[in-house]
Parts: sequence; structure tokens; C-alpha cells
Amino acid sequence: MTGRPLSALIVEDEYLIAEGLRFQLEDMGFSICGIASSAKAAVALAEAHKPDLVLMDMRLSGDEDGVDAALAIHEKIGSKVIFVTGSREPSTMERIAQDHPSCVLFKPIFGRQLQRAVENALESGC
Repeated sequence: MTGRPLSALIVEDEYLIAEGLRFQLEDMGFSICGIASSAKAAVALAEAHKPDLVLMDMRLSGDEDGVDAALAIHEKIGSKVIFVTGSREPSTMERIAQDHPSCVLFKPIFGRQLQRAVENALESGC
């Protein structure tokens, strides 16, 4: 990779999962601009750092969920978003597809899965 490293924002309310994602992204050469546990914090960090990529959990601390945060970030900054969720509920999947077409990874996430999703998001926007 030449030039500045790509930056990523991790939005996850479970500390150990967030740290695992951080380690995986750093191994791929990303600079982590922040870890947020709520939609409000995610939008604020995204506005401040303008990440190339956002890994977004669906269920977050606070009143808003990951789709709300992803929509706000995508509209304001245009960052690529990959949803990371443990939920396979049809209503969750419909909401993601309807409101913000993007990549979805189901927990637990393994390194190769994340790497492929990141490559797809950056190349085609999912």
C-alpha cells in the first residue's frame, strides 16, 4: 500500500469483539481512527476522522442502532460500511437491504471472511 494507510472506524458495543476487529484490520494495514459503542459516538468520530471504512454492529448502546448510524455516516462522509451482526432475523436483514445496501458479516468473524468483505467494499462498495 502506498501513501497514507486506509483508515477504519469500528462501531461495536462489545469490547472484546471490537478489539478483535481492531487487530484484524491493523494486520491488513488499516489505521484505526476510533472505536465507538453508540450511534451518536460513531457519527461524531466519523465526522472528525472521515474513515475510508466503517465496521458497524447492528445493536448498539443508546436509542439508535447501526443502520441509523450507517445512514448518517454514509450521507455525510460516504464511507464504505460493512455490517457486523449476530442477528439473522429477517427484519434486521430487510432493514439493512432496504436502507443501506452493503456487506453483511455474521459473528463470529474469521480473518479471511473479513479480508474478503473489506476488499469487496473498497473495490465495489458491496
